[in-house]
Order: sequence, then structure tokens, then C-alpha cells
Amino acid sequence: MEKTRKAIRFEGAVQGVGFRYRAEHAAEAVGATGWVCNEEDGSVSMEIQGTQEQIDAVIQAIERGSYVFIEGMAVRTIPLVEDEWFFHVR
Repeated sequence: MEKTRKAIRFEGAVQGVGFRYRAEHAAEAVGATGWVCNEEDGSVSMEIQGTQEQIDAVIQAIERGSYVFIEGMAVRTIPLVEDEWFFHVR
């Protein structure tokens, strides 16, 4: 399967609800790499790299979380990062 990297900005009830740690756990479970962080405006930014199936699985796992309510996602494809081995919370 071909790898891709997505920059995603999540809006809604996404801070203070375990979003970043759920993302980290889900990404590690499926073998995706990248990072996730809270933004000052209340949104969450993520760069995630893997197959589209891995990326979809991570987003679905986040959405299943209690108290998480994603109202919007801005997604764009960005260049791959070759020497990245983990997914982490920033």
C-alpha cells in the first residue's frame, strides 16, 4: 500500500477530552507516524503518515472517543517525512 501524509486541523470539542492521547494510541496501534498538538484557538492540528486505511482508522478511533465531537476537519496532502518512526503528542 502506498503511504501518504496528511495535515489535518480538527475543530469542535477536541481539547480537554483525551483527543491527542487517543490519536497517539490509535496511530501506534496501526503503525502510522506523525504528531498531534493543541492550538491556541481551541483546534487540534495533526500530521499523520501511513496508508489511507491507517489514517482512516486513526480518525475513526478518535471519533469513537467519549466527549470528542469533531465539527470540522481541514485536510491537505503534504510531502512524506522519510525518517519518521513514531507518532507523538507535541
